[in-house]
Amino acid sequence: EVQLVESGGSLVEPGGSLRLSCQAFGFNIRSTPNFRNTAFSWVRQAPGKKLEWVSAIVPDGTRGYYADFAKGRFTISKDNAKSMLYLDLKNLKPEDTALYYCIQDPPDRRFLPPPTSPGTQVTVSS
Repeated sequence: EVQLVESGGSLVEPGGSLRLSCQAFGFNIRSTPNFRNTAFSWVRQAPGKKLEWVSAIVPDGTRGYYADFAKGRFTISKDNAKSMLYLDLKNLKPEDTALYYCIQDPPDRRFLPPPTSPGTQVTVSS
């Protein structure tokens, strides 16, 4: 069974930076799909709001895609050797406050599956 565990969230002041990490467990390198041939997304959910797609990365890690609010501030990356996914957050704003999750990239990002991982809390406040 595949499990994803996020970490790196924290309380940070506006304008600050964070690196979120996501460790994948349970992928069998000899099977398909495995971590190396899987695309992933970061999504987030702010209190009282719907789950929101943030960013996605292709399986080989060479290209990322971003929601408009994330462009120029967030950077997604993937380390296939370590089964790790990252999201670097810069110039954080109070509206970035949310629980951030990593998920396997869904077929249609308009319909996000409910995360099954714990998420990591990012709070942007002075």
